[in-house]
Amino acid sequence: MKEIQKNISARQILLPVFLTVFIDMMGGGIPIPVLPSLILTPETSILSPELTPEIRKIIFGFLTGSFFLAQFIGAPILGAISDRDGRKKVLMLSLGGTVAGYLLFALGIYLKSIELLFVSRILAGFMGGNISVALSIISDVSTPETKTRNFGLIGAAFGLGFIFGPALGGILSDKTLYSGFSLITPFIVSALLTFINIVLANFNIPETIRNRYHRKVNLLTGIQNIRDAFHSPVYRMIFGMVFCITFGFTLFTQFFSVFLTEEFKMDMRGIGWVFSYVGIWAVIAQGALLRPLSKKFKPVQILSISLFLLSILLVLIILPEQSWYLYLIIPFMASAQGMTQPNVNTIVTNSAAPETQGQILGINQSVQSLAMAIPPMIAGFLSSVDIRFPNYAASVFMLAGWAILYFGLRKNKEIGG
Repeated sequence: MKEIQKNISARQILLPVFLTVFIDMMGGGIPIPVLPSLILTPETSILSPELTPEIRKIIFGFLTGSFFLAQFIGAPILGAISDRDGRKKVLMLSLGGTVAGYLLFALGIYLKSIELLFVSRILAGFMGGNISVALSIISDVSTPETKTRNFGLIGAAFGLGFIFGPALGGILSDKTLYSGFSLITPFIVSALLTFINIVLANFNIPETIRNRYHRKVNLLTGIQNIRDAFHSPVYRMIFGMVFCITFGFTLFTQFFSVFLTEEFKMDMRGIGWVFSYVGIWAVIAQGALLRPLSKKFKPVQILSISLFLLSILLVLIILPEQSWYLYLIIPFMASAQGMTQPNVNTIVTNSAAPETQGQILGINQSVQSLAMAIPPMIAGFLSSVDIRFPNYAASVFMLAGWAILYFGLRKNKEIGG
């Protein structure tokens, strides 16, 4: 009876959560093509034209990393509150913080204040638990058999958001298309989309947590979570793998737009189309490939292939001297990543009892946030030496994640089978 109830709840909840994640990721994807122009391009940058390209890259890295560093502190707090007070309340709070972050960023561009840009990113990061709460909701209503497929559906929402978001961002910032567009426009539209998301989520997403769990909430929870992540041999392997995968892929994603700008002289629309192309293939992988594969193979089996391929493709994608080569490599890379993240999420959630799902996802978010906060700062320095160095490092970390999986987790009977 309980399983039937879960399946009915899943059918009722999947579409609203899918739409929430889609709109959230579209809003987050809109600014992607704009950020390099704000910091790196002297003609459109809010920074002093006297700053060197190397210093600009370092500032770009710290601005990007500040979001994830704040998320490292805020996400576990929101996760604990969602266990105590409910998923929906935290989702509303998180989305509200996201709206405020976008509006502050737009104000920072208008005032040409790099300090305000940092404040806006820190606020948005601290309040940015949208995806973590969405995953908790999906985990609440999924059975072990359907969890990977349901996470894959949410992954497809990620991909769809990144199909429309960056392309829309490139269009909304292009004055040649409409004189009223500017670098501020994408952030205003992102704030508007997120506000619409709040309204839709409020009416369409019910509370899914069945039992409330009270845990202490403090600003050091993220640090405590990192310690808890490695308190047992199995968790050390799981979260060690999560850290390496997230660290590696963040090294790539956060500076790929910089690579496109510097190597191929792409403008904002060009960068937007490339990221949209990545999103298309991620959706194809998660929508058409993941569901049938998850019925035949366990998460560890799929990851042992996808992670190894990613480590190779992250190097191959930066070798070409002509941009058309990118469009040949991206489908394979996006598909491999599309196979990776939902199965990682499944391994993490399967390692926890139902009453600790929020806590484990909070720990997972802390590990991921820390793994996303450090790479942009490192990549800023690496790219100032050679624009390809971040990808070389990304490949090494991805391979390390594969090694932990293949030689450690694969042998664990509960996880690797």
